[in-house]
Amino acid sequence: MIEIESLYKNYGTFAAVRGLSFAVRPGEVLGLVGPNGAGKTSTLRCLAGIIPASGGMVRIAGHDVVADPVAAKRSLAFFPDEPRLFEYLTVRQHLNFVARLYGVADHEALAQPLLEELEIAEKADELPGALSRGMKQKLAIACGLLHSPKVMFFDEPLTGLDPLGIRRMKDSILKRARDGAAIVLSSHLLHLLQEVCSHVLILKKGEKIADGTLAEVAARFSNGETGVGLEEIFIRATGGSA
Repeated sequence: MIEIESLYKNYGTFAAVRGLSFAVRPGEVLGLVGPNGAGKTSTLRCLAGIIPASGGMVRIAGHDVVADPVAAKRSLAFFPDEPRLFEYLTVRQHLNFVARLYGVADHEALAQPLLEELEIAEKADELPGALSRGMKQKLAIACGLLHSPKVMFFDEPLTGLDPLGIRRMKDSILKRARDGAAIVLSSHLLHLLQEVCSHVLILKKGEKIADGTLAEVAARFSNGETGVGLEEIFIRATGGSA
């Protein structure tokens, strides 16, 4: 569902991503982790077609992001760490606008359950200025889920959410994975990633240090110990650059 081969992203002479290759299949949740400056956000933005890659291939749901960008983007949703909203559209109007962009028929039947799932139904007629940071994040996520994307990229999706909101978001991500979505989730909250991710990809200085299932990566860095968590794996894999 997500196929990446030899991805490069350069900013002038600086290589933010270097020859990255991996795949995420339907039903998998990949945790993308690494120290600050490892290239995580650059990778996600290249995968979503927000910024152009300097080299390599990105295929989303069978569509090449460069050769067929519209089809690729119709199949995905990208959730940045900072929600981008229109200040003069209410919550409900945001969903109406997104539905028109994606050609979602009978969107109201889809929008109401999303609002209820994310616990913002009572804010349906409010403007973004009246919403908390967490509520804005929930609205952005509702907009991204409205067209039922097959591929999802989350960049620090839990920022601004309270403990109950975090629990609801984890449940929502797992539900989409069970329904067959391929998901990449980037976060520094490693204990939370361990609860929802089936696979992990560790980056350092734009290069892949390790990837595979959580069990496979744990076995590589556990030194024979049992019960080693993702946080400890991360520290060992990156040489302590937590």
